[in-house]
Amino acid sequence: MDLTIRPATPADIPPLIPLFAEHAAFEAASFCADAQFQERLAAAAFGAQPRLLLWLAVTSEDLFGYAAAYREFSTWSASEYLHLDCLYVREARRGGGVGGQLISAVIERVRQMGLAEMQWQTPAWNSRAIEFYRRLGAKALEKQRFYLPV
Repeated sequence: MDLTIRPATPADIPPLIPLFAEHAAFEAASFCADAQFQERLAAAAFGAQPRLLLWLAVTSEDLFGYAAAYREFSTWSASEYLHLDCLYVREARRGGGVGGQLISAVIERVRQMGLAEMQWQTPAWNSRAIEFYRRLGAKALEKQRFYLPV
């Protein structure tokens, strides 16, 4: 397999959208790609003030995984960290080291940015992901995630 982990380019936005939808469905979450979705995503990742970092797991034939992250600030440590918003690998490719390679690419970027840590969450029912993260040496924080539509 000619697996490559690489940063996304603007041309990757259209084929990423179905992968985002697949990820949302896997987590039983809603996904709403309205008419401006692609435009907002491209601006966040590649616009004048890019905020979103994207990495892809690809072969010459297929895009089958991605990681998405952005910089955040912790008031408790008075320092910035990288928030890993999404890590997803299609079911057929799981267990083959792709997730680890994506995480390694993100960790390398964390180091390049001079940050001391990254943070993320996963659904409590996703035992495979939890085991994977623990094998990496990650520590769990007991919190509930909330959202409030406004």
